Amino acid sequence: MSGQEIVVIIIIALLLFGADKLPEIAKGIGKGMRDFRKATDDIKREFEESTSEIRKDFNDVTGSITNEVTDISDNLQRDVNEVTDDLNREVDEFKSDIDRDVNEVKTNLETEANEIKDSVEKDANEIKDNLESNPGENQSTYKRSINEPDDNYYKYTD
Repeated sequence: MSGQEIVVIIIIALLLFGADKLPEIAKGIGKGMRDFRKATDDIKREFEESTSEIRKDFNDVTGSITNEVTDISDNLQRDVNEVTDDLNREVDEFKSDIDRDVNEVKTNLETEANEIKDSVEKDANEIKDNLESNPGENQSTYKRSINEPDDNYYKYTD
């Protein structure tokens, strides 16, 4: 309340009750305010006393739940880390197995390719040597069958 409102209330109280009754009324109001404040303090104190045990129990339950949740979370994190490590290890092993197999296949293919190349070169050299050593025998002894076309069969000239 502002100062003007308080002055208006005092003037109204003076007009209604008069100047001689005003101190008695103020004394009664003050006593009533003290009793009201004392009653509210008593209610607060009783409420605090009655709920302190409940608050203590609530805090204990909250603490135990928090601890259990933390333990469960730690256990889950540890399990996830173990599973992740196992999976990573298995993937790495699988990858190394695949790399080893690929390298083995590559080596085998290179070896076979070299063997085939050497064999073809050897055969080509033998044929070349045979042709050079026997120039008159270059004629082929192969005879075509009736169903085979001759070499000029598909060559058309205009």
